[in-house]
Amino acid sequence: MMDGYGMHGWVIGWWCIIGILIIVASVWMGAKTMNKNSTINSSAGKSPLDIMNERYARGEIDKEEFEERKKDLM
Repeated sequence: MMDGYGMHGWVIGWWCIIGILIIVASVWMGAKTMNKNSTINSSAGKSPLDIMNERYARGEIDKEEFEERKKDLM
C-alpha cells in the first residue's frame, strides 16, 4: 500500500514549487522595475553636456562625435 499521503503528497509538493516560483518571479520583476526607475531618476538632474561627457568617458562615442555634439550644444 501507499503511505499516508499517496497522490495528494505529490500534488501538494508541485503546488509548493509553483508558489515559490511565482514569489521569486514577483521579487525579480519588482527589483527590475525599481532599478529601471533609479537609472531614469539619476540622469534627471544632469545637463546634456554632463551626459555626453559620461558617454565619452565610457567609450560610447569617439572624440570626433563628442566634438561635433559639443559644438551643437554650445
